[in-house]
Amino acid sequence: MSQRELTRLEVIQRVKRKTLKQRQAAELLSLSVRQVKRLCKAYRSDGAAGLISKRRGQPSNNRLPEKTINQAQQLLRSRYPDFGPTLATEKLAIEGVSLSVETVRQLLIGEGLWKAKCVRRPVLHQLRERRARLGELVQIDGSPHDWFEGRAAKCTLLVFVDDATSRLMYLQFVEAETTFNYFAGVRSYLSEFGKPLAFYSDKFGVFRVNIPNALSGTGLTQFGRALKELDIELICAHSPQAKGRVERANQTLQDRLTKELRLRDLSSLAAANAYLPEFIAAYNVRFAVAPRSAESAHRSLGKGEDPERVLTLCERRTLSKNLTLSYNNVIYQIKTRRAAYTMRAGRGA
Repeated sequence: MSQRELTRLEVIQRVKRKTLKQRQAAELLSLSVRQVKRLCKAYRSDGAAGLISKRRGQPSNNRLPEKTINQAQQLLRSRYPDFGPTLATEKLAIEGVSLSVETVRQLLIGEGLWKAKCVRRPVLHQLRERRARLGELVQIDGSPHDWFEGRAAKCTLLVFVDDATSRLMYLQFVEAETTFNYFAGVRSYLSEFGKPLAFYSDKFGVFRVNIPNALSGTGLTQFGRALKELDIELICAHSPQAKGRVERANQTLQDRLTKELRLRDLSSLAAANAYLPEFIAAYNVRFAVAPRSAESAHRSLGKGEDPERVLTLCERRTLSKNLTLSYNNVIYQIKTRRAAYTMRAGRGA
């Protein structure tokens, strides 16, 4: 007998000995008086065995058909052996097998395809409230990973995530995390959405000058200089937790996007990039949230703000007495009809 049934037995025996009234027994067992009378009748006819549930050992009326279980197990083994319960549930639904996440988790454990994770002691960080408007803060990061699982060389995924909505704003597979690739990403973002108020990044060398006490230069990287010209604030986080939305998005992408590329047999950067708009739309439907304010914080480009001009490498040089300058080990000389002395020591980018 279970502990619950043993408790019922003790109470019903007290009722039989008339040391306890049926009304009091009902209160102790959280049952109605009518149910207590039924238990007393069962005890008089069958003894303690009458208080044991008659459904013990019987299959549930809500059990899944054996055919459905077998079909799900076959699909999990053949197509989704390394999928997590949530993603596997979504894929099984597409295959026409609708199950709950917990059912799929139990099936994966039973097949030896999933191991329950140990619950770690939570690390508490100070919560930062989401920004209120779309485009008020956009978190950016590069995620190097074996996206093609050996079918192609490792590469990096550039990820732009809106802080207010967790919406994917831009994805692009590139060979490496470079200034040129981030320029291309910002250029694409500006053409589609406009200027955000701020970008939030880590302290990677593309975003910040990491040489302490630098004696020359403006203190800005090429990326920082371009954003300053476009009137977009650049914030560099002090820790990964500070830009947690894009970090969590990277984890989700490394799981879901990698498997989607495998299911579609995509094995090149060009093919993967062509698929990304479809993935972004599905991801945002699944994970994006509504902002607190319906107003967008994006701004239009000003008349003098030309992304093609700003989002390029700019080097500052000073003209010599002979109106020459050096760039990339090549000497260039300025030809002019003006007097040479008027342009000496001139600076330009």
